[in-house]
Amino acid sequence: MGILPLAERLAKRALNRSGVQSRWVETSVCKLHLYDAAGTGPLPTVVLLHGIGSSALPYAPVLQRLRRRARRVIAAEAPGHGWSATPASAFTPECLSAAMNELLDRELDEPAIVVGNSLGGAVAVNYALSSPDRVRALALASPAGACMEQAELAALLGTFKLRSRADARAFFARLYHRVPWFTPLVAGDVMRMFARETIVSFTSSTRCDHAFTPEQLGSLSMPILLIWGRSDRLMPSANLEYYRRHLPPHAEIEEPEGVGHCPHVDDPRRFAARIAAFAEGVLARGAGAAAPAAAGAPAASGVAGERAVPLEQGTGQAAT
Repeated sequence: MGILPLAERLAKRALNRSGVQSRWVETSVCKLHLYDAAGTGPLPTVVLLHGIGSSALPYAPVLQRLRRRARRVIAAEAPGHGWSATPASAFTPECLSAAMNELLDRELDEPAIVVGNSLGGAVAVNYALSSPDRVRALALASPAGACMEQAELAALLGTFKLRSRADARAFFARLYHRVPWFTPLVAGDVMRMFARETIVSFTSSTRCDHAFTPEQLGSLSMPILLIWGRSDRLMPSANLEYYRRHLPPHAEIEEPEGVGHCPHVDDPRRFAARIAAFAEGVLARGAGAAAPAAAGAPAASGVAGERAVPLEQGTGQAAT
């Protein structure tokens, strides 16, 4: 067993000991795993969605902080990721969308604050388009799903093809504000993880027409927070500009210093505080459940306490 799988087992056990349930949910795609934490605060349910090749466990410090502020926190794992089962057929954007939408439809008993990073951000947007009445607000961190030229998409997908330990170390350097000290220790595990059939199948089947259209993004009626760390060296800056142009005018867009593609890993304290502040603002404005999308809006095709302060004002150091 490699270092990363062992660390994941220990982290899962620690979460369970702290009262966080570890459950599996049957879907038509495969059995999916999630962490379900009862909270003690007044905020609505918070859903945490991870990116490709990751799992829910990097959200653990954020989950533990948010459960003190919210009624419930759910961290779900995509097919073939974390403790979720691998789909019997090819893992495609359509497969991901079907599985995650089905899981959230079953689990949510109130409109939720849906938080997504990278591919998880695209999953969050997709769910908001397909089930707007179940999404109280969206918080997106460097979300995938922007329309790209074919060459740009191929270059981005190429970064997930890790052929050596050096490639894995370079990949970590693109993800985080500061490269974690343990990167050399887990480089081999990361390389093997991205060589799995689940990941290869997904990256091979992703196309430009899986991106969200301007009309889809513009139809989102719920409160939206978009966080794009200034140290993000993975996602092209053109993707941020696509979201900036096409999200509705009420969307809040922040570009904080000191975090990269994964702000929940770089600075979980600050990220959790920002999500909680955003959720409190949603309640203070009396936003209520999201209104249905405008008639004729296109269907979704993308896949996609502490003192609460705006993320860019925080001073926390990058987590390792």
